[in-house]
Amino acid sequence: MAKRTTKKHAKATAPRKAAGGDGPSETSKRIVALSEQIIGQIEAAENPAIEIPVRSLSNVAFNKRKRIIEMGDGKATRQFFDLGNARRFMQTILMSSELLRLQGQGKTTSIRDMFYHCKHTIEGTREETFNDQDESDPIIEDLEVTLRSLREELHVFANPDGAMVGPMTIIDTGDEIDLSHMGSGGWAVPSIVEPGVIQFLKHKAKYILLIEKGAVWMRFNEDRYWQKHNCMLIHGRGQPPRGVRRLCHRMANELDLPLYVLVDNDPWGYYIYSVVKQGSINLAFESSRMAVPKARFIGMSSYDAAEFDISPSVSIRLNDKDIARAKEIMAYPWFADRRWQREIKHMLKLGVKLELEALSSKEFSFIADTYLPQKLKNRKWLE
Repeated sequence: MAKRTTKKHAKATAPRKAAGGDGPSETSKRIVALSEQIIGQIEAAENPAIEIPVRSLSNVAFNKRKRIIEMGDGKATRQFFDLGNARRFMQTILMSSELLRLQGQGKTTSIRDMFYHCKHTIEGTREETFNDQDESDPIIEDLEVTLRSLREELHVFANPDGAMVGPMTIIDTGDEIDLSHMGSGGWAVPSIVEPGVIQFLKHKAKYILLIEKGAVWMRFNEDRYWQKHNCMLIHGRGQPPRGVRRLCHRMANELDLPLYVLVDNDPWGYYIYSVVKQGSINLAFESSRMAVPKARFIGMSSYDAAEFDISPSVSIRLNDKDIARAKEIMAYPWFADRRWQREIKHMLKLGVKLELEALSSKEFSFIADTYLPQKLKNRKWLE
């Protein structure tokens, strides 16, 4: 059984400011300022309204100098005296009030908990504040961009979905953890990985390898790739969750570690890489704290089938949805580089896509023993 090394560090900083402790956080102050703004509108006999930044492609721009996606100035007004907006206005005020309460108590909770915490029948009516979580989650996202605070700064988290292993020791909420002794499952990357929660103690890593799929990550872990090549091995089970992206950002910037991204050879894999590198449309307001502009796409490439003599029998024909998505991302300014245009056009010309697991048709450990080491040695990556 693998040894898990854990020591308690009493001096680790708290992940949040407790009520009555170090005073209100910046996020708390922003929520209070929002409420005071609305109270002022009511006292002035105005129609209470909140301006919500628009979270869509039409309101983002690619900053070529910073190489990240940034949110524009477009906003939508949410008014109380408007039949189309009244319900969402109420939900926004209710959620912000309960988030402030959460901050004041110095606690964190899940987005699922917030749904149930805010869900109730409005007194004197049969109307529910929230019918399901599909209503409450977007309200939290609206408040993120309105308050310019990450969900994690609102003290709300999602279920952890990612794992990491490698030659590094960290402190996780006061516990010293050796990530080279985490067994087959690795260290579960939490949703909140801010410096007050996770600190990097020491490491021997030369780079970070972010793998799209947990199953492929397990192949690399079982083969001890991270030990042979001195790297941090991390996955996010598809498009990586915010905790994984934020952790990659921190390691890349605070530890100066190159980040390589290994995904399927299809439009969805390309897009996962772009989200890691440039940021996402929904979180464009926080790209500077989430994106890694220097991230490198190590594969899979549409040219890999020929270069590594991969049998055509393991390829999958592109469907209409794949083709439409490929053409869509080709039009994004962050894919305008001629090397990326060449890459995507070649995939469309071949008419097929390849999953990372297709490399197992050569040999189970071909991806870790031959494919990746060879690509790194020959510098066969895209940026």
